[in-house]
Amino acid sequence: MWSRMREDISTIFENDPAARSTFEVIFTYSGLHALWSHRIAHWFYKRHMFTIARAISQINRFMTGIEIHPGAKIGRRFFIDHGMGVVIGETCEIGDDVVLYQGVTLGGTGKEKGKRHPTIGSNVVIGSGAKVLGSFTVGSNSRIGANAVVLQEVPPNSTVVGNPGKIVKRDGVRVNKLDHNRLPDPVIELCNHLQGQIDELKQQVKEAQHAQIRNGGTREHDPQSV
Repeated sequence: MWSRMREDISTIFENDPAARSTFEVIFTYSGLHALWSHRIAHWFYKRHMFTIARAISQINRFMTGIEIHPGAKIGRRFFIDHGMGVVIGETCEIGDDVVLYQGVTLGGTGKEKGKRHPTIGSNVVIGSGAKVLGSFTVGSNSRIGANAVVLQEVPPNSTVVGNPGKIVKRDGVRVNKLDHNRLPDPVIELCNHLQGQIDELKQQVKEAQHAQIRNGGTREHDPQSV
């Protein structure tokens, strides 16, 4: 137990440059408090003491602003940055080395029974306000952009942005956890593509007008030629 707690503290130092001391991390990081409380609640949940587990979960929610259902399974070196508004559902499974930012929801669609929450692979980072909804898998080494709404499976090594979420990058390179703000913008890329086509059409129209003038196609409409 103590080794896991030390590992949790070390994870914060690895992911948060604002962390200054172990004392500060232990007493002021709500994500760490939420994780430790969840482990206690999950212990009771696995032993079918559901009421006690939910009570601990609700106290945890009141104290930290982070709601983790006691049935959720969370791997090692899990880090919640800031954390206010984070929601993790009952059947959610989270791998190792996962980072969540504030406002993330790992929830269900309300239409499923049994496994109804997502499975998050290892080395995944999910940006602020993102919603991952449904019983599918987000592959390892992927990242979800801020405010993305993900409703279908994400392959490993992918970057997803937008609402609904769309895969905009998949190259097999492990992402930098602290670089989650540098994401491709598919809207800007589409606008740039359309602007390029417009410029090309304008050039073609100009060339056609010049060719018509050279061939005398506009002389009959020229008042000076009458």
